[in-house]
Amino acid sequence: MVGRVTTQYPVLWPVPTRWADNDHYGHVNNVTYYAYFDTAVNAWLIDATGTDIRELPAIGIVAETSCRFHASLSFPDTLQVGLRIARLGRSSITYDLAIFREAGQDLELAATGTFVHVYVDEETRKPVEIPEVIRSAARTLVTEDPGT
Repeated sequence: MVGRVTTQYPVLWPVPTRWADNDHYGHVNNVTYYAYFDTAVNAWLIDATGTDIRELPAIGIVAETSCRFHASLSFPDTLQVGLRIARLGRSSITYDLAIFREAGQDLELAATGTFVHVYVDEETRKPVEIPEVIRSAARTLVTEDPGT
């Protein structure tokens, strides 16, 4: 499955599970999947832009997020979060994401979801254009058909 995954998702970002991620039932709690999405997107942005995104005049706020669960995760699973961009707008980016568990040489799908960043002025919180450093990096994740 690794070859198919890497063509669908231009970036696979490593995100480790933590002991505290498990809930009372012994699996990763559902809200933690959103933290994995957030961690992967922002870590990738910092790496891909070579800048501290927190210091830009426009900040990306999460306006919408969703997650569909396919399989349970549990500490100490090692994860890869697939990133691609379904839509690159004037002031927003829609990420199409997938969480995979490493299983030997394979990756097993655990969750899929979306994550929408809307860029706003740091002071006024009004939508603004995506900063060029972000837009330039984001272009590398735009896929022809994100639904395939």
